[in-house]
Amino acid sequence: MPELPEVEHAARLLRAAIVGHRIARVRVLHPSLRAKLPVADQRRLAGRTVRDVIRRGKHQVIHLADGTALVAHFRMTGDWAIGRVGDERAPYARAELELDDGTRVTLADSRALATLVRTDDPDTVLPVLGPEPDDPALTPASLASTLARRRGAIKPALLDQRVLAGVGNIYAAEALWRARIDPRAGARALDTAQLRRLLAAIRTVLRRAPAGRYQADTATSRWNVYDREGLTCRRCGGTVRRIVQAGRSTYYCPHCQTAGKR
Repeated sequence: MPELPEVEHAARLLRAAIVGHRIARVRVLHPSLRAKLPVADQRRLAGRTVRDVIRRGKHQVIHLADGTALVAHFRMTGDWAIGRVGDERAPYARAELELDDGTRVTLADSRALATLVRTDDPDTVLPVLGPEPDDPALTPASLASTLARRRGAIKPALLDQRVLAGVGNIYAAEALWRARIDPRAGARALDTAQLRRLLAAIRTVLRRAPAGRYQADTATSRWNVYDREGLTCRRCGGTVRRIVQAGRSTYYCPHCQTAGKR
């Protein structure tokens, strides 16, 4: 699933392509999208000018000049393909927005799980989301307050979008490695110093994250622990292990990720 850095990169490309332009036509090409964006809503979007594009967690909100919005969620494999009207259609095209300058923005998605929803109020469409990782109001104390209500381990807690918006499986594992925290540590048992290291680590790995999607063949060179089961830890020389937490793979080094260890 695209995580915060990938969605932010996509939002920036979309913003550069469509802000200030008028939507000339919306075309839904796959039946899975029609339930969320029926014909009536497609017609309502035509003629509207794009005011802004923002990212909220893993969602993108296209704000229109009339006060309405179009909320996009890539789910597992969605992405934007930006070209020109008349170009060959992008592979796995599920919906298209044609603009007044001839730009065509395509929602491409091989699994057809991505969504587009027109709304008068984005807050009614977006799920309950926690703070963005770079929010200055997010502090070790505020994170501790949120985690105090959690009974499980810290790694699954970080994947809950109500705790932190946009953090996904790869960057949670990488941040815990950087902070030297055992992913099995109790979320509410971490002390202030550990949470301070964790927040700093999350912000660092997200800031340094590549814009491109995850590729299995680059995992051994790009990541410190993610998808490196059985390989040597880059920091201590230990062996990276893989465990399953809440149905997701967790990669970590048991030799040097000892903070909070039960």
